[in-house]
Amino acid sequence: MSEPMFPRTTVAGVSLSRMIIGTNWMLGWSHTSPAADHQIQRRYSHGENAVPLLEAFLNRGVDTIMGMLQQEQVMRDAVRAAEDKTGKKLIVIDTPILNVDDNEAARREARATIERSRDAGATFCFLHHSCAEQLVNKNKHEITRLGDYTDMIRQAGMIPGLSAHMPELVLYSDENGYDVETYIQLYNCMGFLMQVEAETVCQIIHHAKKPVMTIKPMAAGRVSPFVGLNFVWNTIRECDMVTVGCFHSEEAEEDIEISLAAIERRLPNIEKRSSPNVRQDAFGGNVK
Repeated sequence: MSEPMFPRTTVAGVSLSRMIIGTNWMLGWSHTSPAADHQIQRRYSHGENAVPLLEAFLNRGVDTIMGMLQQEQVMRDAVRAAEDKTGKKLIVIDTPILNVDDNEAARREARATIERSRDAGATFCFLHHSCAEQLVNKNKHEITRLGDYTDMIRQAGMIPGLSAHMPELVLYSDENGYDVETYIQLYNCMGFLMQVEAETVCQIIHHAKKPVMTIKPMAAGRVSPFVGLNFVWNTIRECDMVTVGCFHSEEAEEDIEISLAAIERRLPNIEKRSSPNVRQDAFGGNVK
């Protein structure tokens, strides 16, 4: 009996897996320590090393990946190698850092950056939060000149989105009707990196006019997959997505099972954690 494929949603007419493959644990951004960053970089010094990880996702229908495609050669090589190995296509969400200075030279540079995203094979192109937040005017409830960049993305044949570590970006985009088809939003039970509490972000997600791609569900390893994934899957809408970063294929398989169990309201079929003495009552004794 074949294993079930992961549920899907639709963004701007494109079918996406509701689980999105995160790439920080391929590219060396652990949000933990330099030692962890170096460990990632050693493991994924070449994109081909990520094929088993991406194959584990693709085998379960998780075919959407988010990261800095054009900026990071490892990611481009990993996507290409996984597609060649499996014969399956990955839908890429690129999050480039644009020069958003208000002059013609900066706009030419931004356009060239966006065109590189297209040439690298991205379907979606989002302004990285670090540049998008430079455009926010809280007093006027505006994201100044955002339309310049979403228009460049459209002209390059990609779908525009907005990376919103700052939750006001979702609110102002909806309020002004900007040409944005989906949002990236930090969301986890610890409030890790979030600028307001989880309860407020949950409300923002539920009232958003477009689907939301949540990120950091496990707070960069600060909570277990069971806790982090159950929290997020059970507090978002059916149109929304969860971005999951993994270090190797076994983690991917485990996170997929925990996520499916959360969506299906059942206990995940995973092994018990190791212990020097697993027969202790506090560890479930003989319970399997």
